[in-house]
Amino acid sequence: MMSVKSTIAISACLMLLLGASSCEKEPGDGGNSSIYGKVIVRDYNAEFTYLKEEYPGRDVDVFIIYGDDKSVSDRVRTSYDGVYEFKYLRKGDYKIFAYSKDSTLMTNSVVPVIKNVTIDDNKSEVEVPDLIIYN
Repeated sequence: MMSVKSTIAISACLMLLLGASSCEKEPGDGGNSSIYGKVIVRDYNAEFTYLKEEYPGRDVDVFIIYGDDKSVSDRVRTSYDGVYEFKYLRKGDYKIFAYSKDSTLMTNSVVPVIKNVTIDDNKSEVEVPDLIIYN
């Protein structure tokens, strides 16, 4: 037969374990929310002085970083109409980005176009403002 002290100690341990397992989950996979948006391409001449055309970014890589992660968490490609979606996300903060030519002409490489997004509630669909990239 257990003593009263043993029963109290076991009860306290169980409460601590239950409390630790019910902590707030980090941003990322496993939820029931989504983030979606559209990529728009602005096609300029080589000097970025004349806009030749603007169109939906078809088959463009769009990346997501969960919370404070230091590297890319996931990647999707846009559809024929420039639309992308990241599904099954939990509440939290995210970075969405795609790569673009550098319109400042400071470098000959690409630069990220980043949008910060927050999911505040479960079962949310959060629309990201258009990601405008240059070509």
